[in-house]
Amino acid sequence: MLQAALRAAPEGAGNVVSPERKRQAVLHLQEHLKGSERRACQVIAQPRATQRYRGVRREKDAPLVAALRRISAERPRAGYRVTAAHLRREGWTLNDKRAQRLWRGEELKVPRRQRKLRRLGSSANSAQRLRATRVNEVWSYDFVFDQTEDG
Repeated sequence: MLQAALRAAPEGAGNVVSPERKRQAVLHLQEHLKGSERRACQVIAQPRATQRYRGVRREKDAPLVAALRRISAERPRAGYRVTAAHLRREGWTLNDKRAQRLWRGEELKVPRRQRKLRRLGSSANSAQRLRATRVNEVWSYDFVFDQTEDG
């Protein structure tokens, strides 16, 4: 069955994206088509060494990651560079590349700025956001520029 899948697979079938996604695809093929790891890796174009590799998280980074999370919570608009600078001021030894790797590993992100809401109505009613209550109460421009017949 796996050989039939190999023959039916289009050229470039190994373009699944990341090694982890390919690992999942290989395991799926092995479970559902009852084939060998060697054959499934050949179909997905995944090296068997990559298939068997399991990443190891470094234990010595745990306190640094906790400090990254703490500063990220204190300063939500700060990115990995500013956070790394704060950590260096606190006495940690790390460069921006390491900070970025740990930042991405923890899936930390700087939230997008929210747009300021514009108030409807006069300044006397600025405490509440007014809505249109009937047809044709609120008008807007249909055009920004117009030209007369003679130019």
